[in-house]
Amino acid sequence: MASSSYVPRSVSSTLAALSLSYLDTCRYFNRKPNPFIPQSLQLLQAEHRKHTGSSKEITLKIAGNNHLIPVQRLSDEDLEILTYVLRPLKNVTGLDVRYNLITDKGALAVQRLLQEMQNITYLNLMFNDIKTEGGEVIAKALHRNQTLKHLRMTGNKIENKGGMFFAAMLQINSSLEKLDLGDCDLGIQSLIALATVLIKNYSIKGINLNRPLLNSEQEESTIHISHMLKTNSTLIELHMCKHDIKNFGMQRLCEALSVNTCLRYLDVSCNRITCDAMKYLGELLKSNNVLEVIDLSSNRIEDEGSMYLAEALAFYNTSLKALSIVSNNITGRGLTAFSNSMKTNTTLSNIYIWGNKFDNETCVAFANLITSGRLKLDNIDVEPYVVDNCVYLAELSHGIKKHYYWTPSYGEIDGATANAGLALVPTAKNL
Repeated sequence: MASSSYVPRSVSSTLAALSLSYLDTCRYFNRKPNPFIPQSLQLLQAEHRKHTGSSKEITLKIAGNNHLIPVQRLSDEDLEILTYVLRPLKNVTGLDVRYNLITDKGALAVQRLLQEMQNITYLNLMFNDIKTEGGEVIAKALHRNQTLKHLRMTGNKIENKGGMFFAAMLQINSSLEKLDLGDCDLGIQSLIALATVLIKNYSIKGINLNRPLLNSEQEESTIHISHMLKTNSTLIELHMCKHDIKNFGMQRLCEALSVNTCLRYLDVSCNRITCDAMKYLGELLKSNNVLEVIDLSSNRIEDEGSMYLAEALAFYNTSLKALSIVSNNITGRGLTAFSNSMKTNTTLSNIYIWGNKFDNETCVAFANLITSGRLKLDNIDVEPYVVDNCVYLAELSHGIKKHYYWTPSYGEIDGATANAGLALVPTAKNL
C-alpha cells in the first residue's frame, strides 16, 4: 500500500500537466504506467480547457468498455495511483471506472477516495470484480462520507451479505441520493433489509434492485417493498426488473402506490405479470397522477390487460409520460387501443411497442400518430415504411432504457449517467 501522505510533485489544484502528474506518481511508487490513463486524463484536460474560467464540475471517465481509443483495463494498482493524482483536484467531482478489473483489493482505494476527496459526488464502479469483502469496505466508507450523491455498484457480485452492509449504511448515511445495486446477486434477506431501511431513509431518491437471487415463490421481497412505498416520501425511481413478480405482487404494489405521492418511475420489466394484474394497474392510473414512467417490458399483459391500461390513459390519467409494453404478447387489438388512447391523451409522449404481434391496422395506426406529429420518432421504438402500398413497422433502438435519472427534461441525455436507464423531469438539484 502506498503512502497516504504522498502528493505528486508536478500536480497542482488545476488540471494542467495532469498526465505528467500521473507518470510522476508511477515513478515514485515504481509502478508501470497504464497507457489508457494518460489518454483519459488528456481528454479530461481538453474538456476542462473548453470551460476555462468557469466552475464547471467534471467527471473523469476511464471506462474499460471504451471503443474509441485503445483500452488497457484498470487494475487495483492503477486505481490506487489514480486516487493520489486526483486528490488535489477540486473540480473533478465524478469518477467513472466501469468495466475494469477492480477487485476487493481495489475497494481500499475507493475507500481512500471517499474519505479524502470530499468533492466526489458521482462514482461509477459497475461491472468490475468487487465481491462481498469489497462491498463491505465501500459501504462502511460511506458511513462518514457526506458528499457522494450517486453510487453505481451494478454487476459487482457483493451477494446477500454485501447487500446487508449497504442496508446498514443507509441507516447512517444521509447524503446518498441514487444507489444502483442491480445484478449484484442480492438475496431476499438483503432486499427486505433495504426495503425496511428505506421506510425511514429520507435521502434516497432512486434505487436499482434488479435481478436478485430469490429462492422463494412467496414474493416476500415484493411485499416488503410495497409496505415501504406506503410510507416512503422521497423515493422517485424504483427498478425491480427480474424480481419474479406475479399478479399478487403487482396487486400489492398498486395498492401501495395508491397512497404513495412521490414515486414517478416504476420498472417491473422481465417479471411474470399477466393481464389479471392490469386491472389493478388500470385502476391505479385512473387516480394516480404522480407516476410518469412505467416499464412493463417482457411480461405478458396481452390484449385484455392492454384494454385496462388504454382506458385509463384515454379518459383519466394526466401524468404518465412514458410506457413500455415491449414483448407482452399483445396483438393488433390491444396495440390499436393504445394508439387510440393517444388521440385523447396529450401527456403520454413516449411509448415502446416492439416485440408484439403487429397487424396492418397496428402499423397504420402508429404510422398516423408519427406522421401527424403526435408521436416523435425519438419517442418510439418503431419507424413506419411502405412496401407495395402496405405499411410496416421497423425496429429502432429508442428503448425506454436509453436514458437515466433526473436529467433536465424527459428524454434528454446527461453525460455523466447516460446509457443506463431513464430520465425524469426535475434535476437532482431541484429535488
